[in-house]
Amino acid sequence: MHTFLTLLGRELRSYFYSPIAYVVIFFFLLASGFNFNTGIRFLNRTDAEVTVVEAAFNTVLFWFPFILIFPLITMRTYCDEFRMGTFETLTTAPVQDSHVVLAKFAGAFLFYCALWIPSFSYFAAFQWISGKQAALAAGAYGGSYLLLALLGMFYCSIGCLASALTTEQINAAVMTFVAIFAAFLGGLSPFIFNITSPASRDLISYVSAIDHMADFSRGLIDSRPVVWYLSMTSLILFINLQVFQHRKWKA
Repeated sequence: MHTFLTLLGRELRSYFYSPIAYVVIFFFLLASGFNFNTGIRFLNRTDAEVTVVEAAFNTVLFWFPFILIFPLITMRTYCDEFRMGTFETLTTAPVQDSHVVLAKFAGAFLFYCALWIPSFSYFAAFQWISGKQAALAAGAYGGSYLLLALLGMFYCSIGCLASALTTEQINAAVMTFVAIFAAFLGGLSPFIFNITSPASRDLISYVSAIDHMADFSRGLIDSRPVVWYLSMTSLILFINLQVFQHRKWKA
C-alpha cells in the first residue's frame, strides 16, 4: 500500500504541477458554469417539468465538454513517461506493475473528481438566491454525482489504456475521444438508426449514458449501470495492465 500511495502522490503532483492542468480546470469551469446558467435560463422561459439538477446534467451543453475533458486529462498518463525517458526507470523500479497501472488510473480519476468540487457551489448558490430546491429529492444529487463518478472511472480507464498504446499524446487524445464518443453515440443509436425493436432498445438503454443520467438525476438509482461501469472499468484496467507488461518486456 505504501508503494501505491507513493506512486499515486507522484501522479497527482504531475497533474497539479503541470500548466495544462490549469488550462483544463479553466476550460471545464467555464463550460460547466455556462451550461448551468443556460439551464436556469431555459427553465425560466418554459414550463418544462424538469429540475435544475436534470437541466444541468442532461443537455448537449453538458455532454460535449464532458466528453472532451477525458482526452485532456489522460493523454499524458503514459506518453509523458516515454517522452521524458522515464518509462525504463519506472519498469525497473521495485514496484508491482499493477500498482503502477492503478496509481496512474487513480491519479487521473482523482484529478477528474477535483474538477467537480466547485459545482456544489452552483446548487448552493441557486438555493440561497431563489429559496427553492434544485432537485425534488436528495437522491437526485447523490444519484447525479454517483453516475458522474462511475462515468469518470470508465472514461479515465479508456484514456489510460489509449495512452499506454502509443507514445504520442495527440494520438492518445484522439484515440480516447473516438472511443468515448463511439460509446456515447451507441446510446443514441435507436434515434440515429430508427431502431424500433423493444429488445434492442432495452439492450442499448442498458449501456446508454444519457438514459442513465436521465434516471440518476431524478434520484432513480439502478444497480445495473453501477455493475456495468464497474465491470467495464475493471476489464479495461486489466487490458491496460497487459499492455503495460508487454511494453515493459519489449523495452
